[in-house]
Amino acid sequence: QVRLEESGGGAVQAGGSLTLSCTTSGDENSRFCMGWFRQSPGKERELIALINRDSVTSYVDSLEDRFTLSQTKDRSSLTLQMNNLSPADTAMYYCAAGPTVTRCRVSRATFRDLPYLGHGTQVTVDS
Repeated sequence: QVRLEESGGGAVQAGGSLTLSCTTSGDENSRFCMGWFRQSPGKERELIALINRDSVTSYVDSLEDRFTLSQTKDRSSLTLQMNNLSPADTAMYYCAAGPTVTRCRVSRATFRDLPYLGHGTQVTVDS
């Protein structure tokens, strides 16, 4: 069983930064691919960043310059560093994981590939 627990959300002024963390545990093959997606009220879920066992990362194009995803060597923790935040980044952020190897890219993965989810952490950016 895979467990994911997010932390680090909160409120920040536009232009500020936040660091989200996700504590991960469970079968390593089931979480070969890990990352984050977000959802704002009234909007569809958006997959924003993924990282695989080899620490290869991918991002949605619109965020690549501001967000950085990393993991500890033992993959027990993920970190999403978010810089120069804007009100458009306000959302619930979810940590996600799945066994996919070949589809562990933001451009390829679907939510079916990432069946394990945390409970989410709220990020609010004030203008």
